Amino acid sequence: MPSVQFITFACDEVEQLAEFWSVALGGTRRELPESLEPEIVDLPGDGPDLLFKEQPKGTERDLPIHLDVSTENRRETVEQLCNIGGSVRETKTEEYETHTATWTVMSDPEGNGFCVSEYQQ
Repeated sequence: MPSVQFITFACDEVEQLAEFWSVALGGTRRELPESLEPEIVDLPGDGPDLLFKEQPKGTERDLPIHLDVSTENRRETVEQLCNIGGSVRETKTEEYETHTATWTVMSDPEGNGFCVSEYQQ
C-alpha cells in the first residue's frame, strides 16, 4: 500500500521556511549532508514529513494542496505563528448541526496558504 512520505514545498528561502514549519509543528530539522540542497523537517508521529526545495512554484493563492493545522486553542496558535513569521489572511466560522468549526487562513513567510482550525462540539 503506498503512503505519503513527504509534503513538498517549492520555495525561495529554503532555510527560513524549514525553520518556520519546524517551530510551528514541533518538528526536528533532519541533518543532511551539505551537498544536498533540500531541507527536511521530521514531524512527530507517523504522518508524512516536510520537504523544502528551492524551485519555482505556481500561484501562491491557488495551491491545490495546503496544510490544515488542528489545535485546541486557535487564537493562541495563530499568535505564536505570527510571532515566527506567519501572517493572517482571514478567519472564518461555520456552524453545523452538532458543532462549530472556526479556522484562520494564514500565510507562511513565503506566502503559502495554510489553515489553523479548532472544532467545538
